[in-house]
Amino acid sequence: MILSGKARLAGVIGWPVGHSRSPRLHGWWLDRYGLDGAYVPLAVRPEDLAAVVAALPRMGFAGANLTVPHKEAALALVDEVDSLAARIGAVNTLVVRPDGGIEGRNTDAFGFLENLRRGAPDWQPSAGSAVVLGAGGAARAVVAALAEAGVPEIRLANRSAPRAEALAADFGPAVRPVAWDERSAALDGARLLVNTTTLGMAGQPPLDIDLAPLPAAALVNDIVYVPLETPLLAAARARGHRVVDGLGMLLWQAVPGFEAWFGHRPEVTAELRDFVLGG
Repeated sequence: MILSGKARLAGVIGWPVGHSRSPRLHGWWLDRYGLDGAYVPLAVRPEDLAAVVAALPRMGFAGANLTVPHKEAALALVDEVDSLAARIGAVNTLVVRPDGGIEGRNTDAFGFLENLRRGAPDWQPSAGSAVVLGAGGAARAVVAALAEAGVPEIRLANRSAPRAEALAADFGPAVRPVAWDERSAALDGARLLVNTTTLGMAGQPPLDIDLAPLPAAALVNDIVYVPLETPLLAAARARGHRVVDGLGMLLWQAVPGFEAWFGHRPEVTAELRDFVLGG
């Protein structure tokens, strides 16, 4: 690590934040490119978020990432919100401008779509419908990415029907809510299945879904990356589906923020994947 009095500073704000792999990820890039900077974990309670965000420019920070539970609350704490973050309704990246103002961005949609494109280069958004499981902040980023990419229909299934209906209302007629009990039937004719829930994550219940209606040519993605091979991906792989794991979304969403803070556009490589997984 190279640190001087002119070091660029950034970090990740969350509560808790000890689970975050972002410090390991950004630290690897800083070492790899020999940059004068640091990226640190910042454990911030919800009631302290406004004070901490306001203090970032005064402490010399170039910006920060936001993780659970701060992404939605940060919308009201920044001086400017980019159009995509406003549409998604969440901010995951803060950039301190030269004038001291703070811009809120959302790079989750970029990270999700770039991960899909790298993991399945022949996937075409216009090829057919997508089924998205979940209606939280991650789902909003995924739906925004798919809609902007040109997916003609997005079927949205969530355990809480009102949340799915609210998300669909925000994104227009291309998004169709379906009942959670109909999640398996909704796979009929789809070309993409995305799980944005925590079901299947280490320590959480498994995702209960019957993949039989899903066409053989469909792509399956789980944004969970602990474990890297979730039960959903294992089941899909066993049926012959192409699968894309969730780690790439984490890696790719970090690229625009790192470039904004440290002035260098980083690369996502197999070596980086292995390093982050080893943390």
